[in-house]
Amino acid sequence: MLEYNFDCPHCWQNQLKMIDPSIEIQNFIEDCEICCNPLEFDIVVNENNLESFLVKEIGQ
Repeated sequence: MLEYNFDCPHCWQNQLKMIDPSIEIQNFIEDCEICCNPLEFDIVVNENNLESFLVKEIGQ
């Protein structure tokens, strides 16, 4: 697993995301662990290296 710290675009709290390096292109929605607002993650992994990590807020 890869570890990546990011700031929630809703509450601005720093959080840790665990990333499965066996999946090259990842796109998923999860709630923020702190403020519970939805977040969309776009992640690219290449040869066990994190190439791109984007997190976007989803408006409610």
